[in-house]
Amino acid sequence: MLFQGGFTFTNFVADAFAVFMFVLWFWLFIIVASDLFRRHDVSGVGKVGWVILLIILPYVGIFAYLLTQGRGMAERNQAQVKQAQDNLRQFVGFSAADEIEKLDRLKSAGSISEKEYAGLRARLVH
Repeated sequence: MLFQGGFTFTNFVADAFAVFMFVLWFWLFIIVASDLFRRHDVSGVGKVGWVILLIILPYVGIFAYLLTQGRGMAERNQAQVKQAQDNLRQFVGFSAADEIEKLDRLKSAGSISEKEYAGLRARLVH
């Protein structure tokens, strides 16, 4: 317990906040560590340095990584999602051309509007 006096509402809120902060740190640590270890552009020494910073100064290390590598994290996640989609399409046997053909049929049948068609087609093309 953070404060003296047994079980009080103040102690409960303080303990709940401490648990929340730990869960938040742990979640961010997992995200940062997974991004760090998936990277091919950082050497082993660089990875060890980041891990030491994450362990010795946990919150400072996570915030420093997010501030300095945040843009790259988003780009790597988008590339990973794109690769997973391409792998799934290849495994299932559908290509973007097949999907566009289906969209054309849905549009001509009146099942989707022109706006929906344009949005879905843009997602497939990019």
